[in-house]
Amino acid sequence: MWLEKGLDNLFTVFFPLLGALVLSLVVICILFSSRRTKRDSQDKESGMNNEEFLSISTFKGRKMYEKIIAATKDFDANHFIGKGGYGSVYKAELSPGNIVAVKKIHSMYTGDIANQKDFLSEIRVLTEIKHRNIVKFFGFCSHSRHSFLVYEYLERGSLAAILSNEAGAVVLDWSKRVNVIKGVAHAMSYMHHDCFPPIVHRDISSKNILLDMEYVAHVSDFGTTKLLKPDSSNWNQLAGTYGYVAPELAYTMKVTEKCDVYSFGVLALEVILGKHPGDVLASFSGSFVSMNIELNDMLDPRLPFPSLEVRNKLITIMDLAFLCLDASPQSRPIVSHLLYN
Repeated sequence: MWLEKGLDNLFTVFFPLLGALVLSLVVICILFSSRRTKRDSQDKESGMNNEEFLSISTFKGRKMYEKIIAATKDFDANHFIGKGGYGSVYKAELSPGNIVAVKKIHSMYTGDIANQKDFLSEIRVLTEIKHRNIVKFFGFCSHSRHSFLVYEYLERGSLAAILSNEAGAVVLDWSKRVNVIKGVAHAMSYMHHDCFPPIVHRDISSKNILLDMEYVAHVSDFGTTKLLKPDSSNWNQLAGTYGYVAPELAYTMKVTEKCDVYSFGVLALEVILGKHPGDVLASFSGSFVSMNIELNDMLDPRLPFPSLEVRNKLITIMDLAFLCLDASPQSRPIVSHLLYN
């Protein structure tokens, strides 16, 4: 690790291979150096001197920064592929066949490193986790002009975009949809039960589920993630996408895994219905069985009626999904239950 003074730009590149310990040192060094190098009132307000330069790892970060700027033509609209809560996503071909997705952080987040909570949260989480159903993280860059994160590029795009497209929705047949739901369940089970402290995503929604060429689901966008520390109250500000947020968060800000479970219930119904289940949620009264809903009324009409085997799987998923929507967080099931059905 080295630090040089007198350069014009702040530039930071980090790769996950260095692990969570190095990331912590990065943040500490940035904050420490920012305090030591405040020279005027503007620096005191921002908590960072923009003339500082920090680089960690053997990878030449400046070269990669320039490559990404060139590949996106300085984040030209023609390379834009999506938008998240705190950043816009661009497609960048760094070399023939080597394509990545770059999330450029909105300018409001790129001033004071201490205020880049979503940016740092996503970096911290993605450097510590690795799962088949979670988007791969390659690195990040914090620069006075642009801050961005670099991920694997997933060709099919978001689940939301596929379901809203007639042709795309038809190709996403019942078997693929069952696998998408199970893929998300696998990712959530890993985050909730195999990570310490447990990770709560807080924005499980169709726009944050990306599909690869084989229609394998990958959970993305960890900017609102919360780590459930045992020595913390785990209270936080409201986050998430409207229509997926657990109802208890309207009157309490206490974050638990059950918040994700509720969102998963909404998502599972959305995949089966082919659209957000707003009308179904409005009339929800307890479970799929107690609501006495005809299966045909719950199926995306753009697809042919499923086989008996698939119908049974869909009924199991729907019943679990409705249990996930229970008004009482404690009564919601563990999502990993789906993995064994």
